[in-house]
Amino acid sequence: MRQATTVGASGQEWIVEAYGCDEAALTDLAKLRGLFADLVRELALCPVGDAVWHQFPHTGGVTGLWLLAESHLACHTFPEYQSICLNVFCCQPRAEWDFTEYLKRTLGAETVNVRRMERPYADERESRQLPKLRRAN
Repeated sequence: MRQATTVGASGQEWIVEAYGCDEAALTDLAKLRGLFADLVRELALCPVGDAVWHQFPHTGGVTGLWLLAESHLACHTFPEYQSICLNVFCCQPRAEWDFTEYLKRTLGAETVNVRRMERPYADERESRQLPKLRRAN
């Protein structure tokens, strides 16, 4: 059975790329764990279990993933390119967070690109076509 959805209900996703980062910082697991912990605390996220980390032996690059009740938090570092790619997806709206200042301060990023996307749960056209709910007499 199909259920009505609230028009305008959506989550948010941030796609962040930072360039010109300090190579050593991009291989520092403690620093990256701190990034995840700060995001979780400051955006009031709810982790499901522990974050999973993998460090690549030749480059020292790191992939991190943390499953959240709200969705996920992921990062991929590329020390050989002095860059990090970060993805945060929340099923409910969150306050803005200053990714640029944080990544410049903690990873020495020279350039930070932040894209914030609304993630609607239903096609707006489809939502308008749902039958109106009527109150029982």
